[in-house]
This record gives sequence, C-alpha cells and structure tokens, in this order.
Amino acid sequence: MKCKSASGLLCDRRRPLKLKRKFYRTTIRPAMLYGTECWAVKHQHVHKMGVAEMRMLRRMCGHTRNDKIGNEDIRGKVGVAKIEGKMRENRLRWFGHVQRRLTDALVRRCDYRTEVQGRRGRGRPRKTLEETLRKDLEYLDLTDDMTQNRAQWRSRIHIADLT
Repeated sequence: MKCKSASGLLCDRRRPLKLKRKFYRTTIRPAMLYGTECWAVKHQHVHKMGVAEMRMLRRMCGHTRNDKIGNEDIRGKVGVAKIEGKMRENRLRWFGHVQRRLTDALVRRCDYRTEVQGRRGRGRPRKTLEETLRKDLEYLDLTDDMTQNRAQWRSRIHIADLT
C-alpha cells in the first residue's frame, strides 16, 4: 500500500492524531516491513526505509522539512519507534522461531546459513542474512541459545513504541 493512497486519512487535519497513529501502526508499517525478517539489510536499505517513514510521519503531523522540526520530535509526537529497530525486531523474532524448531524441520533445513552455489563476482562479498543476524545479536547482547526460552526472548528483542 502506498502512503499516497492512504493520504486522505493521514493528511486530513480534521482527523485526530490518535487515529492516524493507529492506522500507521496497523496498516502502513506492516506493509513497509513485510518480508524484512529475511533481508540481508544494508545501511542503504535502512536509510531509505527511515526516510520513507519520516516523510509519512511528517505528512501525518502536517509539518514539512521547512518547518525545521527534528525527526525525534516528530517521532515523539506521533509515538512510534524507529523503523530500524522494528526491522531488527522482525529479523530476531523470525530467527527465534527458526531456532526453536526441530533440526529436521523444513524451515530449519533452509535456514539463514544456506550458501549460494556458483562463482562470486568481483568486489566486496555480498552481505548475508547470517552476518546481519550476527550483528543484531551482538547489538542487543544476545546469544543463539537464548531463543529456547520464548518469553524471555520476546521480551529481550521487543522494541516498544513511544506511547
């Protein structure tokens, strides 16, 4: 779903911000984050997602870049967490799900450690999902074996919204 197709609701000044926030959290953000649990995310991807998110949030609040209002102020007003954190949460939630499965489960056999066969081209090696997950685990100070306790895992990886 494109933001512009929902702009009637998001940009309408007569609609309360609480309704816009709920619409953003339930419709826009899940559409943006669809499939991110399987991406080997580059900095460029995170940046583009963040820019798109901030454009939508500014439009929701009725502000433009010329108003010189900072991203954190806009984010605090709307009450949503950074999309980068939500992307990390999605990846780690999927990682925990896969790790808790039996070793002979299909999803476990096709997991993130699968290597692509063939000759690699010149230049820097492609970023893998395994590398992305390793950095995510390192960032939150987690280990692979913590995934077995589902309640603890979910509480450790959860990124709360600001409201």
